[in-house]
Amino acid sequence: MKPIKTLLAACLLLAWPGAPAFADAGAGSTVPVAAAMGNDISWPQCGGDLPAPSAFAVVGVNGGRPDTVNPCLAAQLAWADQSRDPQGAKQAAVYVNTAAPGPVQSLWWPANNTYQGVEVASPYGMCGGDASPACAFIHGYAMASSAAAALKDAGGNAVRQMWWLDVETGNSWQWDTAVNTAELEGMTAYLQGTGAEVGIYSSGYQFSEIVGDVSPRSNLYHLPNWLAGAYSAESAQEYCAAAPLTPGGTVTTTQFTADDLDYDYRCPSAAPEPEPAPAPAPQPAPAPDKTRSNVFAELHAAQIS
Repeated sequence: MKPIKTLLAACLLLAWPGAPAFADAGAGSTVPVAAAMGNDISWPQCGGDLPAPSAFAVVGVNGGRPDTVNPCLAAQLAWADQSRDPQGAKQAAVYVNTAAPGPVQSLWWPANNTYQGVEVASPYGMCGGDASPACAFIHGYAMASSAAAALKDAGGNAVRQMWWLDVETGNSWQWDTAVNTAELEGMTAYLQGTGAEVGIYSSGYQFSEIVGDVSPRSNLYHLPNWLAGAYSAESAQEYCAAAPLTPGGTVTTTQFTADDLDYDYRCPSAAPEPEPAPAPAPQPAPAPDKTRSNVFAELHAAQIS
């Protein structure tokens, strides 16, 4: 995920970024080759050299903003599925761009609760086409549905993937954090409805500015966190102890950059436990010589049965 510089518009309709942004690694940083280290890539890496398959991988579904498609998605998924992830049964994780642009002319925004002919139930009630939590929930639901369809077209399986919601200030958001929260809740509701796992990618500052406090009643409250902002492999490990984005969340992954490539560290608490070695088959005990009391016990049991 390469950061892309954007201009800040007064109404927070910002230029769309290519991927999650974070600080560069220091010049002296090193990238350890370890079971806990992975990579994430997306459309900025199209046509470039990709690293050797790492311990795990994350691929961006979008082409820089919601409702677009990474043109290299299929090829990058194939690369990512070569990772040595010890969770083996799962495909590589994916991330999706998020935004709540509101009812602007150039972008789609719902006028009601219907999406693709289906009435979407919203905890915020009926959408009237305005920049409200009710409409943001439907918009988020629709953006997640669009991303899942793009993943399917590229050969991925939405149910088997871990989905990360990429939450950054470089995207278009509303001043009302309740609207932004509803956007992410709508995305989470759709994805969890398919059986997929969902987490949040952001930094503490960005998430606080966009979403603010999250209620325990929100479906975002207990989601795992992928924390941006580390600047080296060492600080990525330290970030595992940072405060989560939501009070009920857990930091499972952290991120830093080195040599223009994103590296992701899987926190020890989130690493899968190794498969236990199979227990040796018990050896049958040698049959003891039958004594008079043994014979009496066997006869007595036979009479009872």
